[in-house]
Parts: sequence; C-alpha cells; structure tokens
Amino acid sequence: MAKRSAASCTGDIMEEKVILQVKNVNKEFNLGKKKVLKAVDDISFDLKTSHTLGVVGESGSGKSTLARCIMGLYPDATGQIIYKGKNILEENQRELKEYRKDVQMIFQDPYSSLNPRKKCKDIIASGIRNLLGERDKKKIHKKVLETMEICGLSEYHMERYPHEFSGGQRQRISIARALAVDPKIIIADEPTSALDVSIQAQIINLMEDLQKDLGLSMIFISHDLSVVRHVAEEVLVMYHGKCVEYDESEEVFENPKMDYTKKLLSSVPGKTLAKCDDL
Repeated sequence: MAKRSAASCTGDIMEEKVILQVKNVNKEFNLGKKKVLKAVDDISFDLKTSHTLGVVGESGSGKSTLARCIMGLYPDATGQIIYKGKNILEENQRELKEYRKDVQMIFQDPYSSLNPRKKCKDIIASGIRNLLGERDKKKIHKKVLETMEICGLSEYHMERYPHEFSGGQRQRISIARALAVDPKIIIADEPTSALDVSIQAQIINLMEDLQKDLGLSMIFISHDLSVVRHVAEEVLVMYHGKCVEYDESEEVFENPKMDYTKKLLSSVPGKTLAKCDDL
C-alpha cells in the first residue's frame, strides 16, 4: 500500500491510477416547511484502480445516499462524479446505461433486492440482456452459469426462486447479478448487515477474493469497522453528511486525526479492531 500524508478529504491523492473521482458532491432532501436535510455535504474522494475504499459512519451519516449519488440515482445531486473523463451527474439516461455496465451495486438487503417472481438464472441474466444487449440464449446461459460458479452457486440453483434460498445464498445471487455484466467498479452497501453472523465472514471473503481475482475497484460501505479494516486500502469517515477523515486504512485505524473518528473507533465493543485475518 502506498504511503501518503494523512487527513485529506479533498480527493487529491494521485500516487496511483484513479478510476473514479468524486468532487464536491451534494444531495439535499426537502423535508417540508422549509426544512432541508443535507444528506451528502461536499464529499470528495478518489477511487483507485483495483483498490477498495471503505466508507464508514454511524447510521444516518449519509453513506447509502452517497452510494446512490455515485450510481446516478439522484438527478438533482450536484457536484462531479468523473468516470472516463465525463461527469455522470450531467449525463442522460442512455449515457447512464453505458456507465452502469461498468459500475454495479450490491444492496444491503438480499431479501428485498431480488424479484421474488423470477428464477435465479433470470435475475442474473437481466443485466446481460438489458445492459450488454445479449440475445443469444446459449451465450446467456453460459455466462450465467460461469458467474454463478465463481460466486459459490451451481447449475442446480438456476431454476430456483429467491424464497428457496438462504440469506447468504441470496446475497451470492446479488453478487453474481452485479458481476454478470463484467463491471469495473462495485459499490457494496452494507452487503452483510442483513445476514447471520455465521454467514457474514463467508460473504466478505467471497467479495475480497473476487475483488482481487477480477481486479475490481470497490466502494465498501459498512458500520463494521473491523471488516472495513480487513478489506479496504483507504477509508472515508462520514458524519452528518460530511467527510471528517479520509486516509489510508492503517493510518485511520492506528493514528486517527479527528475527534469523531477517535470516538467511532473507541465505541467498538472490546475495541476489536485487529486485521481480522481469521475472517
């Protein structure tokens, strides 16, 4: 891991190749009676190629809203999200479709994020058809099966519906759906928080292995600081929509600069912030 100076929230660290730049991104929600919630407040960072950026913070800090901004799901978000030299916040729906081939999201809840009326094979094939435009049934079947297998599923599972799977298996389907279109970037929004503790480590290890094997860049959002320390090279800490600390993972955990980060780290039960090599 490249070393650099600490406590930057400006996204100006450029030692390694950057695949995605987030610059001064804002998202507000109108609460009525002239009340406005600034859920994302002037956030900036660089996502390095083949790196994992961990985004941490308490519930309500704006982590998931930031993820949805990066996916282009909020047309009224402001700032810049630069990918391949273009600001995706200024792109139309056709251009966003091209962007979403390369940037896929894994959602927190594997129960609600899968269509209960579709078989496993059709859920995974949806992106192959809709984003890649593939119509050849044999090619689609081959790609679906290959993707399922690298995610720990088998041909036996293809004809089954979501309700026939465990929570961990459903999240594997969600991961396979994201990977089926050969993305460059994965945004994982609390991908294990809805799962049993006994299953969480399996999914974390799977995602880490896939990230390394496929050379993916990843934004990993989590409230579990030990997991973030285990998977991320860089960490961004959010509080009330703002970035309060952004640095290399080791620097954030071993030498935090901001009081909020120190408080967040001290709140972990037993302060178990080891590298989690036994995950």
